[in-house]
Amino acid sequence: MASSPPSSPAKGSPRSLSGLSPFLRPYRVQIVLAGIFLVMAAVTTLVFPLALRSLIDGGLVSADKGAQTMALREHFGALFAVAVALGLFSAARFYTVSWLGERVTADLRNAVYGHVLRQSPAFFETTQTGEVLSRLTADTTLVQTVVGSSLSMGLRNAVMGVGALAVLIWTNPYVMVQVLGILVLVVLPSMWFGRRVRKLSRASQDRVADSSAIAAEVLNAIPVVQSYTAESREAGRFNASTENAFRTAVRRTKARSVLVAFIIIATSAALLWGLYQGTQAVLRGDITAGHLGQTVVYVAILASATAVLGEVYGDLLRAAGATERLMELLHAPAAIVSPPNPAAARVPVAGSAVKLEAVTFHYPSRPGTPALKNFSLDIAPGETVALVGSSGAGKSTVFQLLLRYYDPQSGRLLLDGTPLASLALPDLRTRIGLVPQDAVIFSASALENIRYGRPDASADEVHAAARAAFAHDFLQALPEGYDTFLGERGVRLSGGQRQRIAIARAILKNPPLLLLDEATSALDAESERMVQAALESAMEGRTTLVIAHRLATVQKADRIVVLDHGGIVEQGTHATLVAQGGVYARLAALQFTA
Repeated sequence: MASSPPSSPAKGSPRSLSGLSPFLRPYRVQIVLAGIFLVMAAVTTLVFPLALRSLIDGGLVSADKGAQTMALREHFGALFAVAVALGLFSAARFYTVSWLGERVTADLRNAVYGHVLRQSPAFFETTQTGEVLSRLTADTTLVQTVVGSSLSMGLRNAVMGVGALAVLIWTNPYVMVQVLGILVLVVLPSMWFGRRVRKLSRASQDRVADSSAIAAEVLNAIPVVQSYTAESREAGRFNASTENAFRTAVRRTKARSVLVAFIIIATSAALLWGLYQGTQAVLRGDITAGHLGQTVVYVAILASATAVLGEVYGDLLRAAGATERLMELLHAPAAIVSPPNPAAARVPVAGSAVKLEAVTFHYPSRPGTPALKNFSLDIAPGETVALVGSSGAGKSTVFQLLLRYYDPQSGRLLLDGTPLASLALPDLRTRIGLVPQDAVIFSASALENIRYGRPDASADEVHAAARAAFAHDFLQALPEGYDTFLGERGVRLSGGQRQRIAIARAILKNPPLLLLDEATSALDAESERMVQAALESAMEGRTTLVIAHRLATVQKADRIVVLDHGGIVEQGTHATLVAQGGVYARLAALQFTA
């Protein structure tokens, strides 16, 4: 899909629906078919009053009863044929348009979700997950309603209304000129009042998104919420948000109700005036009874079409607001992208060489505080380097820059001699294995969770990775073994078990660079020893960076780098740094003495 928005229309304007055009374009054939069926259904409806006029004037006026009976049969047969045609064309239109609505909505939802997945963490510093989910669900549902139903109804009624109006002008020109003059006076204030409805529609959708954001945040932290007995407090916060959304929706509904009432009453008054003039013409003998019946039906069609168009216009306004919000997500520029002509870096046989040269970096949310300042570090292939230091020293920032979640404001990072910014993002991240502090478990089986590191891996390779991470035994003991569903976020597992699955996932990926972020923090002493031995085996032949607060886990590292306030203050082996009596020695004394 297009990556840059077209010239943006006014906020909340129905023209905002033009953002859907790239999603409609691939289905031109279906759109043309829907248009044909729509026009045919509308034309068939417009033929009905002509058949009715013929019935009244030709089938009821004749004095010969036999001829009258035969004429009635013919006329009713013609009316039935019109009804059959109307039913078939309407069914074909409904199916085609509904298919289009479902297809376009699915494509739109996929495009927005795929684009959001490619956003860097900086995007989620300012955009709540619940907000994104609201747009993917509630807003796409509004778009589906318009594309798959309301827009078709609006076009069909527009065709019928224009057709009925044309026939009325042709058959009753003097009266309809008066009616049209009144209708112009109806349309102008309706357009002015519609602006308020547009603004309230957008505001209503924003308030619903606020509620979704609160719900997503709290549901992802249920254990913490319950541990602080904050259920009532959080329920109250959500209630306040939904009440705010309700009040905004009521204001929108009131405004829309007034608009609909005004349109229906004003147009009905104009059309009834025209109908009154028609009855006077029959009494004067200017037109026949069949002509009047035809006029009555056309007036009813025009009035009904006008009322439906008023409803559809309200739906279009809501969908326009929803489309705007979806286009904002779809056209949000990604802060981190692959270069246009990525470099073809060599794949190392052993571990990767890593180099950071005078890197200075500020997080977008904290521009005044450098997370790393003039930071330089050179890591040889196959070397195991531990990063230690107090919280906020910059350890995790090094990992995030190596994975290119962010780019530094100055300096550069190199992998095997190639600047990270020159590598395609998939190539870069395929060469890095990450075991985070908080192990992520997906709502899938144990086998699929480990295979997430390499989707094409065989079951035997998965089992081997699990054995290396000392996860095989407990996975085999699950009710369905490796095929056991682990529940959302791995709720059926202990913290240590989740961590070992994450380690098995990284081992299966087999990357030349391994990043371990407190990888054994959730393990008990016995499991930690087993997993530490597995990790030491997995580290052989590859470069490993380890973040650790528990210094006992990094004593065997080739080099320990001590960070403080975004810079390196010490580095060396465990024994060397203890002998120096500096920052590391003080940290070691505190931990090992304890």
